[in-house]
Amino acid sequence: MLAATALTPMPAFVAHAQTARADKPLYKDAAQPIDARVEDLLKRMTLEEKVQQMVAIWLQKEKIQTPEGEFDAQKASRNFPNGLGQISRPYDRRAITQGPAAGAAAGTVNRSAEDTARYINAAQKWAVEKTRLGIPLIMHEEALHGYVAPGATSFPQAIALASTWNPKLQEQVFSVAAREMRARGANLALAPVVDVARDPRWGRIEETYGEDPYLVGEMGLAAIRGFQGTTLPLAKDKVYVTLKHMTGHGQPESGTNIGPANVSERTLREVFFPPFERAVTELPVMSVMPSYNEIDGIPSHANRWLLHDVLRQEWGFKGVVLSDYFAIRELMTRHKLFDNLGDAAVRALDATVDFETPDAEAYALLPQLVREGRVSEAQIDESVRRILKLKFNAGLFENPYVDVKAAAAKTETPDAIALAREAAREAIVLLKNDKGLLPLDASKIKRMAVIGTHASDTPIGGYSDVPRHVVSVLEGLKAEGKGKFEVDFAEG
Repeated sequence: MLAATALTPMPAFVAHAQTARADKPLYKDAAQPIDARVEDLLKRMTLEEKVQQMVAIWLQKEKIQTPEGEFDAQKASRNFPNGLGQISRPYDRRAITQGPAAGAAAGTVNRSAEDTARYINAAQKWAVEKTRLGIPLIMHEEALHGYVAPGATSFPQAIALASTWNPKLQEQVFSVAAREMRARGANLALAPVVDVARDPRWGRIEETYGEDPYLVGEMGLAAIRGFQGTTLPLAKDKVYVTLKHMTGHGQPESGTNIGPANVSERTLREVFFPPFERAVTELPVMSVMPSYNEIDGIPSHANRWLLHDVLRQEWGFKGVVLSDYFAIRELMTRHKLFDNLGDAAVRALDATVDFETPDAEAYALLPQLVREGRVSEAQIDESVRRILKLKFNAGLFENPYVDVKAAAAKTETPDAIALAREAAREAIVLLKNDKGLLPLDASKIKRMAVIGTHASDTPIGGYSDVPRHVVSVLEGLKAEGKGKFEVDFAEG
C-alpha cells in the first residue's frame, strides 16, 4: 500500500479521483444512502424549484412541445425554468394543434411505443441536462387492466379479473403491464383501484374488484406485486403503483359518481379501509390517491384526519399523496368549500396532498402563499422530501432513459397474448346453462345466429386505448365454424 508523504507525492490518479468526488454533489452519488441524497438535494433547492416538483403537466402540454407533439426543450426551459415534477400521460397527444381534434379526442392517434419512448427520453434529457439541479421526471400513466396505450396488451376489466379468484394470475397480468409501461419510460401507474364497490347503481363498478373487502384486498395486493414487486428500489421492469381512491368512492349517495359517501367511521374501518391498510402496511406502496367524494361533509382532498392521522400516522405510510385530476380545484368548484384556488391549495397541503395533477393550478400559487405566511416552507419541504425519495428509489437519477428500439419488442409479446387469453377464459362467469347447451358441439350445429351490437365491435372497457389486434365474438365464432356451420349476424 502506498502512503503519500512529504517526500512521496500523492499519485496523480488518486488526487484526481478525490477532486472528482469533492466536486460531485452528494445527491448525485449513487453509493450514498437515499435519505442523505434527498437532504443534500433539498438544501440546494430554491422555493420555486421545490414547488415545481409538486406539479404536473397535461392539458398545458403545448408549453413543452411543438405543434406536432414533439418534446421541445427550449419551450420547456422558457416555461419551466425551475424544472417540473412529472408529465401526465406522456403516451397521449394532448395539446397538439394540427388536425380537427384537440388532444386525444376522436381522430387523434396517440403515440406508438417508439414515439412514447422517444418523447420521454427527450423530456428526461431536458430535466437532467438542462435544468439547474438535473432532477428527473415522474411519468405517470393509466393501467387499470393493462397499460392504456396504443398497441399495449389489454386484459379483462378489473371486475372480471376479480372473478377469476386467482391472485397468481392477477400478479402475472400486472407484471406484463409494468413491463410494457417501463419499456416506454413510464414509471408510475395510476392503479390499482382498491375501492370496495357497495352500490350497484354506481357507474364505475367495472373498475373495482367487487363488494367484498377481503377479495378486494387480495386482488389489490396481487396487482401491487405485479406492478411494483415487493422491495425497493424499483427493478428495471417495474413501476410504482398508486392506490385509489381513498375512500368511500364505491358507496356514493344515490349511486351517483362522486356523490357524498354518508358512512360512519365504523363502516370506513370495517369495509373501505382494509384494502388500503393491508397494501400500505404489507408492501412498499409509495403513492396513494384520495377520492373525489366527501365523507361526513369533508372532501377527501381536504381531509387531514383521513390522509394524515389515519394513512400516515396510524398505518405508517411514508409515500406521496397524489391528487386525482382537478380534485384540488374541485374543492372550490364542486364542493364549494372555498371561493379561490389559494384557499384550496392551503387546505390540500394541510391535508398532506403532495402532488397536484394533471396540471399546476392551485399549487402554482404556493410560493406566493409562503411569502404571505399562509403556508410554511417546512410544509413544502415535507412534500418534496417524499417526492424526491420516490425518484431516487426509482433509479431515475442513474437511469432516466429507455431503449427506444426495445419499447415495441417488449409490448404485446407472445407470452402476454397467451396470458390475456388465459385471463379471459378464467374471467368468464356462466350465469345459466339451459339443458346443458354449453359447451357448444360443432357437429350438432348447422346454422348459428349471432345477435347483438357488441358482437362485432369488441369494446374492451374503460381506461383502454387501441390494442394491435382484437378478436370479436363474431370473428371467433366464424373462425370456429368455418367448414362446419354457417354464421349469420344481426345487431338486433
